[in-house]
Amino acid sequence: MEKTLVLATFNRHKASEMLAIMPRLPLEPRTLAEFPGAVPAEEDGASLEENAVKKAAAAAAFTGLWALADDTGLEVDALGGAPGVRSARYAGGNATAAANNALLLARLADVPPERRTARFVCVVALASPGGGVFTARGALEGRITAGGRGGAGFGYDPLFELPDGRTLAELSEAEKNAVSHRARALAAMLPRLLALR
Repeated sequence: MEKTLVLATFNRHKASEMLAIMPRLPLEPRTLAEFPGAVPAEEDGASLEENAVKKAAAAAAFTGLWALADDTGLEVDALGGAPGVRSARYAGGNATAAANNALLLARLADVPPERRTARFVCVVALASPGGGVFTARGALEGRITAGGRGGAGFGYDPLFELPDGRTLAELSEAEKNAVSHRARALAAMLPRLLALR
């Protein structure tokens, strides 16, 4: 019988992307949304690592199963690393992707293209029911465009331009999953996941 791996998220985009990235594992993946009474952990950590660990540990404690969580942020050099850990809430507590993108573009309005360097960073955390936690990190370098391009992806993807000139939102799902920050973090965590069999 396969062990269950809880994906500690209620975000269907994130869950589907994680499942698409990871190779077939000897684990049955279930999202936290499948567990009645589960609630999202409060993401009030000062870093991506803190939030990822908090989410994974809370899910593992609630379900009694191994849990995998991630936290992702966009770091823009010209903004001192902002929005960073507050990427999902950049324009406010219930901000939409459109509002976050609009605020980011407004704050970069006077910044020339060569100074718009940025990176997506993803930290994944794997927590055991007994309280042990492992983390791994992945990053993707690029820059912020002057306006959104592409209809794929989500969040800041239309504004994040890769060295080849395409934004993440202009990549196919398979292309994005081959190079993304989340893919790199999950690849670094893969040995731990395989050891759960």
